[in-house]
Amino acid sequence: MPFLSNEEKLKFLAERGILMRISCVRSDCSPLVTPVWFIYKEKAIYFTPRAESEWFRCLKADPRVALCIDEENLPYRKIIVEGKANIVHDLGADEIWRDLYTEMAERYIDPEFAREYVKNTIDQERALFNVPLSDENTKSWRMPLKGEDETGIWHRRYYAKGTKFSRS
Repeated sequence: MPFLSNEEKLKFLAERGILMRISCVRSDCSPLVTPVWFIYKEKAIYFTPRAESEWFRCLKADPRVALCIDEENLPYRKIIVEGKANIVHDLGADEIWRDLYTEMAERYIDPEFAREYVKNTIDQERALFNVPLSDENTKSWRMPLKGEDETGIWHRRYYAKGTKFSRS
């Protein structure tokens, strides 16, 4: 299956309206998955939990995360990141990074509504986290595009021997 080129990754991460799912670990070691807004800047994914969210408490206790950024339509682009979430600004520092949060909100709702949303929820403290992207912690793929080898729909390991695309 084709991997996303660096150019394809950057374009995908900049698209409006694409949600990220963040998976973190609860204190009982069970997983928690939450769909959230994000923004890609400076080779990292930034996201912001509210103070009262369960996933904020999870991240404070255990920073291990898996991030999934994908789409429902062709070519089914996907980016998976595994790593540790770094706290960039803890609760109470919202004023320092409010412009970034407004920019993040504008990826999901029209700018005039985004500013109003931030203004109306300003009393809800948030923290700012990031996960840097690297070749070591990031996987990406998409369906083959027109003219590309159609056997690239799945990774080779998924084709059973003797089947159409197995080449064995």
